[in-house]
Amino acid sequence: MRLLVVEDDIRVAAALSSVLRRHGFHVELAHTAVDALERLSNGPDVILLDLGLPDRDGFELCARIRALSDVPVIMVTARGDVRSRIHGLHLGADDYLVKPYDLGELMARIHVVSRRRSAPGPAGERTQSAGDVLIGGRVRLDRLRRVVSVDGVPTNLTRKEFDLLTVLAREPGVVFRREQIISEVWNTTWQGNQRTLEVHIASLRAKLKVPGAIETVRGVGYRMSVPAGNPQPEGPAR
Repeated sequence: MRLLVVEDDIRVAAALSSVLRRHGFHVELAHTAVDALERLSNGPDVILLDLGLPDRDGFELCARIRALSDVPVIMVTARGDVRSRIHGLHLGADDYLVKPYDLGELMARIHVVSRRRSAPGPAGERTQSAGDVLIGGRVRLDRLRRVVSVDGVPTNLTRKEFDLLTVLAREPGVVFRREQIISEVWNTTWQGNQRTLEVHIASLRAKLKVPGAIETVRGVGYRMSVPAGNPQPEGPAR
């Protein structure tokens, strides 16, 4: 797997690349935003992006990368506040890891975002009839084309945000447990992803701008609201 590590601290970058190479990754280093954009044409499978770059803020670079490519981006930074996490996800980052971090966790996340890039959506994109879903009367989800629109206006979601929405929209009104959502969207049962799920839910709500579309069921998980006129499903949470 080819990794592009964008890190301005030369010693940190060298140490990280050495560890990643020992685990079988092919690593390219970029110490500036300009260098990172030039190396984007080499076709990395995953980008590890530090935010504190000398020539351009990492958030701005992420937006530029997302405009040019769908390569998975993991922001790796010391900025651990929720606002920065949400902003990074809004710009198209697939994951957000705060320094200092465990190297095993970093490598696990690299593999997860790489798998999500090539795998079909969690709903399986089974048939054309299941492709188009109307959520709450305002949000339209086209599973086959992986397009979401609100009141007819396309909404730019990251891959994980789309997959998360697809899981919840599969059965509006049914509560999906956090563990199930994490398993389907992140392909893991690791409980540390609980916080990542909360951040993605917040980001998804902010992008949809439809109050009440995604409901929190305390202590259990989340559910998609039922369009007006549809009966509320009954039964246990999934």
